[in-house]
Amino acid sequence: MSKQLAHKLHNRAQRKGRIRSVVSGTAQRPRLSVYVSNLHITAQLIDDTSHKTLGYVTTVGQKTATGTMTAKASWVGTEIAGQAKAAKIKTVVFDRGGKLYHGRVAALADAARKAGLEF
Repeated sequence: MSKQLAHKLHNRAQRKGRIRSVVSGTAQRPRLSVYVSNLHITAQLIDDTSHKTLGYVTTVGQKTATGTMTAKASWVGTEIAGQAKAAKIKTVVFDRGGKLYHGRVAALADAARKAGLEF
């Protein structure tokens, strides 16, 4: 691993730690955690008090999630909002996972808001 890549990963881990020190989910208002890789996007609804995942959506193995990564992110946002509605969850705390609130992360958040989630 190059020195530049190691520095980039270290900075992202620090940002993630700063976010997680403040953001925590409960059963009434779970944490919406977002992970974006080069090929796939994952979103989870997490109750940090009981350490349980209340909902989970990923593009891995999904035939319905096609198009650009931004389109996939919008699909994941819509699906996770649907799972939240089914679990009678209206509000969440958004955890962007150290990523900038831009592009794919913002597309997922906007789609979730459009589908009825509040954060």
